[in-house]
Amino acid sequence: MAAPEVRPPAAADRPPALHRGLRTVGALLIVLSAVTPASSVFIIAPGVISQAGTGAFLSFAAAGVVGIFMAFVYAELSSAYPLTGGEYAIVGRTLGRMPGFVVLGLILISQLLILAVIALGVGTYLGVLIDGLNGPVVAAVTVVLATVVAIFDIKVNAVVTGIFLAIEMIALVVLSALGFLHVERPFTDLVTNPVVAGEGSGVTAASAGLIAAATAVAIFSYNGYGSAVYFGEETHDAKKAIARTILWALGITVAAELIPITAVLLGAPDLDKLLHSENMLEYFITERGGDTLNTVISLAIALAILNAVIAIMLLTARLVFSSGRDGTWTPKVDGALTALHPRFGTPWIATIIAGALGTAACFLDEKFLLVVTGTSLVAVYAALCLAVIAGRRNGSTAHAGYRMPLFPLAPVAALCALVYVIYQNAKDTEVGRPSLFVTLGVIAVSAAYFALVLRRRGGWHLKGAEDD
Repeated sequence: MAAPEVRPPAAADRPPALHRGLRTVGALLIVLSAVTPASSVFIIAPGVISQAGTGAFLSFAAAGVVGIFMAFVYAELSSAYPLTGGEYAIVGRTLGRMPGFVVLGLILISQLLILAVIALGVGTYLGVLIDGLNGPVVAAVTVVLATVVAIFDIKVNAVVTGIFLAIEMIALVVLSALGFLHVERPFTDLVTNPVVAGEGSGVTAASAGLIAAATAVAIFSYNGYGSAVYFGEETHDAKKAIARTILWALGITVAAELIPITAVLLGAPDLDKLLHSENMLEYFITERGGDTLNTVISLAIALAILNAVIAIMLLTARLVFSSGRDGTWTPKVDGALTALHPRFGTPWIATIIAGALGTAACFLDEKFLLVVTGTSLVAVYAALCLAVIAGRRNGSTAHAGYRMPLFPLAPVAALCALVYVIYQNAKDTEVGRPSLFVTLGVIAVSAAYFALVLRRRGGWHLKGAEDD
């Protein structure tokens, strides 16, 4: 086995660089952990099923098609710029510095707060064993543990997340088996005769509008495959490996979520009770496997959420590191953020800062967290679609190691889907519409900081790995 490449330390004429210690499989394990298919099945899927009933199958299938379009976009852009700055580093090099900095603002706030949003789920699933847990405190402890683990060598983190990911996948296999071993209705019913919970009791036909609206939610259950780019500077042969990792991650994620969801919809002993249940998956597992199995799977989901927090901490730390390397803040702050651990070669101060902010966010109101993070991803996706089109036109991605098929079908189709998602969010006065306003506010503040601070002090200079 070849020895891992060790990046030279930063010099006056060379930006700080991370160590290349990951292969494709290691990067894939961390990315899948960040996507956390089990958490999506147990947390997001019930909401989609509540909205679309058995039509949720069509919603998740349609969301998978949108995911394919965005995976093509991510793969092409990441093969051109496999940089730890991720989306903002790509947009800044294709659309310009100002759009790039706006994407940094959107991603930075979203990533720091999403740590808390996900960590808050740990207490919910641990509650099956321990009553009266304080959710924010459990979430804060989870983020602290993830911070400590994330400081270690990236290869160690690949192993840790891989072990937890295996437990998560086993839980999904068990859930799938419970459904497919007790099929109660034909698969064709999910496609040709979808039903949704009726008023009070019973079921009624699920309209195309309900299924389409639920698709806007299902799209986000697959999100995370693009995070492979954050490990581009730590992955061997990144220009090819990152594109492969993104496409594999999307394919595995869709299968890992769509198969168990289909199994639940086909194998539920009573659709009426399932669709009217306050906790659909608890009802399903208890009916098919008993209380003990429900407890075991709940613990597995708690581990899956911890695993997701670790993986997201890894990529958030690298985002913070990259922001310092690009001179986003003050010289002293930038210097601290780019410090690499002398033994592990990881951005340890950036990791601690991300952990501290994520821990504090655990004590914020959960609805506030959802509003702030809800639609920022839509703006980032849109920027990437425009970036891949611009990259082809201005030649900034001509050196990409991967080219998507049928260009520009993927980015154009994805943009159309995003317009629909914005429309659906605008109709939601509780979370969606306020979230759109917050996203616009973050865009405005980021643009103002770029114009009034960065541009006045000489601009914003994007830096990357030695081979960028």
